[in-house]
Amino acid sequence: MALEAWYMDSSDEDQRKPHRLRPHQPVSLDELKKLGVFHWRLDADHFDSDPELRKIREERGYSYMDIITIQKDTLPNYEEKLKMFYEEHLHLDDEIRYILDGQAYFDVRDKEDRWIRISMSKGDLITLPAGIYHRFTLDETNYTKAMRLFVGEPVWKAYNRPADDFEIRQKS
Repeated sequence: MALEAWYMDSSDEDQRKPHRLRPHQPVSLDELKKLGVFHWRLDADHFDSDPELRKIREERGYSYMDIITIQKDTLPNYEEKLKMFYEEHLHLDDEIRYILDGQAYFDVRDKEDRWIRISMSKGDLITLPAGIYHRFTLDETNYTKAMRLFVGEPVWKAYNRPADDFEIRQKS
């Protein structure tokens, strides 16, 4: 399945639902690239020996990696973490995620401050640029297993909106 993205509606209904704007307004990979969001489709079944993943990591300097499973039975403080992930925030470094199993959504703001939902499934790797407002949630399957990649040591600091005073926000 190819990566799919679309503009979101403004409903307060369950965050795990698709929230497609009506009429449906898809967002292309080219439009995502203009926002600094990049995507690769990889072989998640062989991530530990995938030459394409190794090449991406070497070219982009992704030296740190860990794996997180997000589901009720395995993630401590599951409900609190999901609420925290869904708070609109930014990072001062790129956010790189590779879905090894399951499905999830990343929502990003476009230049006009509208939400775009990016539906990710097994094999999707994306990078969100430093300074972009975003949030994360599971879909209705309530499960994903993801690789988190970083340049150098991991930086887990999120800055909830508003955070427009950072220099990285002035560049957009």
